[in-house]
Amino acid sequence: MSQKFGRLRHVRKSGLSAELLAELRRDVALANRIVHAAGLVSAFGHVSARVPGTDTFVFPTRASPALADADRLLVLDLDGKQREGEGDPNTELWIHARIYAARPDVGGVAHVHSPACVALGQIGQPLQVLHNSASVFADGVPLFERVGLIRTRELGDQVAATLGQRRAMLLRGHGANVGEVDVRRAAIVACFLEEAAALQLRALAAAGGRADALRGFTPEEAALVREQIGADGPMNRAWQYYVALAEGAL
Repeated sequence: MSQKFGRLRHVRKSGLSAELLAELRRDVALANRIVHAAGLVSAFGHVSARVPGTDTFVFPTRASPALADADRLLVLDLDGKQREGEGDPNTELWIHARIYAARPDVGGVAHVHSPACVALGQIGQPLQVLHNSASVFADGVPLFERVGLIRTRELGDQVAATLGQRRAMLLRGHGANVGEVDVRRAAIVACFLEEAAALQLRALAAAGGRADALRGFTPEEAALVREQIGADGPMNRAWQYYVALAEGAL
């Protein structure tokens, strides 16, 4: 079967038009370049998107996120099998496959190596809601304690279990995962997470390392701001900003 026929068959099965699938691929490529431009990844890391209506997802080839190209993306299923595209997927595909399997509500996954997130996890400090953007993490950001790469289905399932119903998680000495309703929000929230972790580290330093001195939002405050920040308007504005950043327009 030719790759062209495979793509058309997949579009029909998913219910997406060729134009919408092309837009999804563009968003995945942009999301990968965004997390690079924002300093969350360098040579390694990856962002993916579920193909709506299917148990498959669009995933980059084994290259730096900075090099993601809409025409060179792969389609994988939740069992890790490559369904479309040429080239090798990153071996940590299991992060994405098993989060999608466990969370039908998730339409986009970002795996990043954010420095501040790594630092926060390594000093054993849970993320606090210290500013507006951090309010999206009011439900908590769990820490996956096992170090090393996530290269098996079993480890992918463990990662998905740690994430649970939350938006984000840290991986000790490794980075962070974000699961969101779509790939645009996954990239944006990954940027919010690093911003929140970096701000918390600065606040801790200013407070002489005293975590009890940090003035976090109350649950009621966090809920109020989360509704405001998470609305479509602010998120669309954030996407436009990060796209401009990734395209060198800023």
